[in-house]
Amino acid sequence: MNQRLTLRLACWDYDRTRPLIDGRVKPEGIDLQISVMRPREAFTRMLEREEFDIAEVSLANYTQLKAKADTRFVGIPVALSRMFRHSCIYVRAGAGINHPKDLPGRRVGAVQVDSTGLIFIKGMLAHEYGITPDRIKWVLGGLEAPARGKLPPGGHGDVEMLGDTETLVNAFAGGAIDVIISNHIPSLYRARDPRMLRLFKDFKSVEQNYFKRTGIFPVMHTLAMRSSVHAAHPQAAAHIYEAFCRARDIAIDDLYDTDALRITLPWLIDHIDESRRVFGENYWVYGAEANRKVWDTLSGYLVEQQLAARKPDLTELFVTG
Repeated sequence: MNQRLTLRLACWDYDRTRPLIDGRVKPEGIDLQISVMRPREAFTRMLEREEFDIAEVSLANYTQLKAKADTRFVGIPVALSRMFRHSCIYVRAGAGINHPKDLPGRRVGAVQVDSTGLIFIKGMLAHEYGITPDRIKWVLGGLEAPARGKLPPGGHGDVEMLGDTETLVNAFAGGAIDVIISNHIPSLYRARDPRMLRLFKDFKSVEQNYFKRTGIFPVMHTLAMRSSVHAAHPQAAAHIYEAFCRARDIAIDDLYDTDALRITLPWLIDHIDESRRVFGENYWVYGAEANRKVWDTLSGYLVEQQLAARKPDLTELFVTG
């Protein structure tokens, strides 16, 4: 009898990972010891400290490591988290910022400029509207709590660091900055503060148009496996990939149920129908080749924004076959 392999996995509690977490889906020949945690914690504990055998990781951070020829990890082409980020640009009401062309010269707050979300936003602004990062005055710091920002490389123009006791939300409220670009929804917007608006008010239509023209549905997070595990068990990556695909399929199938809505959204069924009209039946696609344009676009943005010296090849990024 073949002995089963035990692997440690870290990921967030998505609908598409829950069948793995609750045991409905098991990878062939593998027992998973799953630690559920917010993505940022998993990123740090995997990419910096190698605490797990497999983990959810930032696509940008992982790609940057591969661009440096870091061989500690291999990628498994699971698009675990993906999201358009047009909705993540918040502007001051009455500041005369109604279009991306109004951003040059403005003081724009951000927690960091090298998160996957921010990289896609900067790339979108540059390629869609001609607003390159060096045309913006960047102000870096914590969103809701004081935190020291990380000084970006060249190519980002003027960069200012907030003081040790300041936050981006307070700077916005006090008029020191006119824009916040954030992966997280600022508390002012959650509170319906009239001073804070989204730059793209009808962001859904803008994002759908962007996808139809570019074919890009941005991927935020993927999976990484320690190279030593892959070397010792070369079939494990394929079994993990297949299990994540089955878990995703269960999650999507469970959503399309009019007997009792699984998610607290009144028009959930219409949302799924619309997603299929826009993206096709397989609207949350996994796979290296199926997402080649997304991987290649992100790698190109990293080079353009001087966050990587080169674009890693697809075969460097992911295990294939």
